[in-house]
Amino acid sequence: MAFEPPQRLVTALGETARDGDDWLEKLPGAADRAAAARELTVERVHVPGGRSSLVLLVRRADGTPAVLKLVPPRSRPESERAALASWGGLGAAKLLDPECADGALLLERLHRDVSVRTLPEAKALLEAAGTLRRLWVAPPAGHRFETVAERTGRQAEAMRGTADAEADVLPLVDAALTAREELLAAEPEARLLHGTFRQSKVLAGDRVPWLAVGPDPVVGEPAFDLARLVRDRVEDLIASPSGASITRRRVKKLAESLEVDQERLRGWTLFRAVESGLRALRVGRGQDAELLLEFAGWL
Repeated sequence: MAFEPPQRLVTALGETARDGDDWLEKLPGAADRAAAARELTVERVHVPGGRSSLVLLVRRADGTPAVLKLVPPRSRPESERAALASWGGLGAAKLLDPECADGALLLERLHRDVSVRTLPEAKALLEAAGTLRRLWVAPPAGHRFETVAERTGRQAEAMRGTADAEADVLPLVDAALTAREELLAAEPEARLLHGTFRQSKVLAGDRVPWLAVGPDPVVGEPAFDLARLVRDRVEDLIASPSGASITRRRVKKLAESLEVDQERLRGWTLFRAVESGLRALRVGRGQDAELLLEFAGWL
């Protein structure tokens, strides 16, 4: 199948490209092989698509609609497969080819243009939080998922490097790194987490109203997962004259509704906002960095 990868994917992967990374160049051939191996008919590429994978709308041999997702090795497709298999369609899109190991994922087709982000804000947060709760299960025995300590450890090293070059962000970085150390010193019981959860990752389905997609799974405390949801629609929060107070109320409301310690949620929200802001700064997305760091300053 001849196609051009969506520009959104090309741009995002280009921000983190490494020497010798030719995944995008090999993508058309990989897509053809994955579709043929599963006897799929490809309808079209989903556009604009995501920032870390190619999504193809396909039909299986019996005519049922599905999605074929191709993920670069750096985005850990084997980890996503293992998490989806653990959830078994409860709270997340159902994995339809659990035995395949070619780096592609065949998933039930959801309504990819309808996420909970299309709902009014209060309703969107409610539905997103309810979906997230269903994903917090005990990790399977002998799992090989990355832990929150491991992931944030790598991130902390990158944050220190950026802070050395951008002295004005040093106070926020120090606060975020201190929060991380304190949070990891006394962790609650670990759960399997989505890892990159936000409103746009919850899509409308036919089997149940809302299902999560696109996990980058990690094992750790639920407050880490919930932290990313706190800053959803950050541009609206920043634009509001009462954005800081809205943020504090959101932390309190989400913590209470999902039975998560409020201070732990605040701490992980701070760490994740600063980490995302510095990452945006490193790749030249100055406006995104400014929004995230201003948000972090409210915490």
